[in-house]
Amino acid sequence: MGVVQADGNVAPQKGSELALETVHLGSGEAREVGDEGHDVLLFVFVGSASLEGEEVAAGSAALLVQGEGAVIEAGVDGASFVRATLGAATDLHAPMGPRERIVRIDQVEPGKATGSRSFQLLFGPHNGCTRATMFVGYVPPGKAPWHYHLYDEIVWIWRGPGRYHLGDGLEVIENGSAFRITPREVHIVENTSADHELAILGIFTPAGSPSSAYLMPDVAASYAMGPS
Repeated sequence: MGVVQADGNVAPQKGSELALETVHLGSGEAREVGDEGHDVLLFVFVGSASLEGEEVAAGSAALLVQGEGAVIEAGVDGASFVRATLGAATDLHAPMGPRERIVRIDQVEPGKATGSRSFQLLFGPHNGCTRATMFVGYVPPGKAPWHYHLYDEIVWIWRGPGRYHLGDGLEVIENGSAFRITPREVHIVENTSADHELAILGIFTPAGSPSSAYLMPDVAASYAMGPS
């Protein structure tokens, strides 16, 4: 809970089957990525791969439903990806659109979060993922005020660096590090760069909107929602 894992792996915990692992494959190396007991979300961040004959380039995500077997095979330059597993207990949202198997980030329109932050929604009920939402969020230089969410979330750092504030604690977040934010856990994700956005991959359950954040009472009255 709240502890940054430099290796990019976050285990399930009591009351939550949501987990994430970081996988690195060499040239032509293959791995089974489906799961008999969980839905699976994948996000390729380096190289390219083939998923049952379909290309999954860097910046692409894929959804495998529970029990669906699939082999991912790295391209000639290898491939690195994150793999999140989603338990059935969070399958609480009705599907709102047909299922997509693979989504490319450059084909997704951005949405707005609080302040000047934005996000790109990769998977959720709108395209067949009823157990979780996967998005890429962009944090400009600086930090948001203290806030919390009602969902259980794992954050994986795509492009850092930054800092993660939790209570009196402060941890550095670098490319490839990951951490869990439990429901109602008050936190800040800070971008310590002066000239580029911090990019995070977020997966949270139950599914919902990445813009659903709750401010602490002492800042809610003065913090402007929407574009700054």
